[in-house]
Amino acid sequence: MTSVNLSQQLEQLLEVAARLYEGTASEAMLLLVEQRLDWERVRSFAGAAPMLVAADDDAHLAGVSDHGLRGVPLDVAGLPVHERLTQALLECVAAEMIAPEAQVVAIYSGFEAGTIDSVSVLRLEEHLGQLTSRDLRNLETKVPLETLKMVVDLAVEIGREGREGKPVGTLFVVGDTRKVMQSSHSTGFDPVRGYSRSERKLTDPRVREGIKEIAQLDGAFVVGADGTVEGAARYIDASAENVSVAKGLGARHWAAAAITRRTRSVAVAVSETSGTVRIFQNGEVVLRIEPFRRAMKWKDFEYEPPSGD
Repeated sequence: MTSVNLSQQLEQLLEVAARLYEGTASEAMLLLVEQRLDWERVRSFAGAAPMLVAADDDAHLAGVSDHGLRGVPLDVAGLPVHERLTQALLECVAAEMIAPEAQVVAIYSGFEAGTIDSVSVLRLEEHLGQLTSRDLRNLETKVPLETLKMVVDLAVEIGREGREGKPVGTLFVVGDTRKVMQSSHSTGFDPVRGYSRSERKLTDPRVREGIKEIAQLDGAFVVGADGTVEGAARYIDASAENVSVAKGLGARHWAAAAITRRTRSVAVAVSETSGTVRIFQNGEVVLRIEPFRRAMKWKDFEYEPPSGD
């Protein structure tokens, strides 16, 4: 595949982006492309700025590294540009190309597909630190949105704060409680056993703080559709056959994939190494949230609660 020369418009946008990079103390420039470009020319406009190039087609990234640029492969073809930018930023954070709290100058096709016509300064804490209710509502589950939000918020806090200065990884399995309990067993000590249902409700701030305290224990938390913690320190028995997870993810994520493939639950896994929160359904990752220093914000909070399971 031959490289495409830069249009006059793109050259002007790259010049603007380079000035914004210097003037806003940004950490990098992100170029979202839909074709292979003249990377040597792109590099000349970027100057000393780290330039990240994201594309859905690996062929469009050919030769990027030869010119001091860093390629970011994506798999979000056909999605709106906001979601493509979000995924590109998430991939950059996951690959440690940029910090979770970084500021990035993005160059992309904002109005006309195939034509790079927009430049934005993106503050990752604002751009990625917001989830909409729609993100969770799109999950095909009978678990009420309010319960999912509580669990995700709790998981993000654990990923961001850890415990006593140390990173903590944990797993929440939400919904289809009866089958989940049948597909798991106690590791020997269940810290929530013996407490009344009212003392196991995640709606109680004291319960959430208690969960943080015991999150470092091995095993998963099983949470009912109404937000009641039905079990803790549970070992998942579900088979991981025909399940695959991304390279580098450990047993916790395999368990999340396996249990959601076997049941109608939603699993929320917190990575011990990075604090990243991944939401699993039907054996696959459907959402990923990076651990930001500030609390996550929710938007568009309008929904009709579905029936519980």
